[in-house]
Amino acid sequence: MNEHIKINTVIPDEMSGKRLDQALAILLPEHSRARLQGWIREGYVLIDKKTMRPRDKIQGGEQVEIQAEIEAQVSAAPENIPLDIVFEDEDLIVINKPAGLIVHPGAGNPQHTLMNALLHHDQKLEQLPRAGIVHRLDKDTSGLLVIARTLQSHTSLVKQLQAREMHREYVTIVSGIMTAGGTIDQPIGRHPKHRTRMAVVKNGRTATTHYRIIKKYRHHTQLQVNLETGRTHQIRVHMTWCHYPIVGDPVYGTKKQLVKGMDPKLASIVTSFPRQALHARAIQLLHPQNDESMTWKAPVPEDMTKLIDALELDAKQQ
Repeated sequence: MNEHIKINTVIPDEMSGKRLDQALAILLPEHSRARLQGWIREGYVLIDKKTMRPRDKIQGGEQVEIQAEIEAQVSAAPENIPLDIVFEDEDLIVINKPAGLIVHPGAGNPQHTLMNALLHHDQKLEQLPRAGIVHRLDKDTSGLLVIARTLQSHTSLVKQLQAREMHREYVTIVSGIMTAGGTIDQPIGRHPKHRTRMAVVKNGRTATTHYRIIKKYRHHTQLQVNLETGRTHQIRVHMTWCHYPIVGDPVYGTKKQLVKGMDPKLASIVTSFPRQALHARAIQLLHPQNDESMTWKAPVPEDMTKLIDALELDAKQQ
């Protein structure tokens, strides 16, 4: 099980001028600086009830509150789970992940994950960090994931992600009628009250989401979304922040997804949609061996197709 950590302390005056992460590393030597930096970035560390960045300077006398988890180390065992492989060569695997499949094992989910499936598919992946998985999708988000098969490929893909050179495109259905596409450039961090959720927060990590309208319906909008950054739950948080929550989102959605005058049959389909209507439909990157630009696409899955068909039918009946 994960170990829950709760710490309350005060930064001594003599640490005035130090970086926050440096001060905490001195105060809490039982935790590595890398771990503390991760907690700070994720919003688990509050300084005088506010989030800060690891590099921010402290003055001394601040109240420190930490509520975090130390993740249990879970060793993944190979499992014969079917994979929808879109592309595979000696360097890469591109997977079309179904909704409902967790990417990494964790406390409470030690098996039946994508990582277990990958280790069964290619035993050599156990030699790579996280079995070659360099980015993730939420459990109930479907679509494309790229997997490194060698350390060289892993290094290249991580660098492309960090340099924002790997392009990821999503399709989603949101509640409400958008008037135009645009860009959301709002920082994301831990929700100040609900610590298992993310939110737009003042001192969060930079997060940029571009979106354009594919189709407007009577009460909903189909969007193409492109990520410039890859924060946890980024699209879901940003769409809710701008008051267009994703249909079916169990965490960031709203009970106000139904509007007066909506057809009862459509209302039933919308309210019963079992997951966030979000699909990663395209990835573009440079191949680690030869820098060739490569693009893969995955069709919208059946559950979202049926939702779109229902929205189309409703629009024709207006």
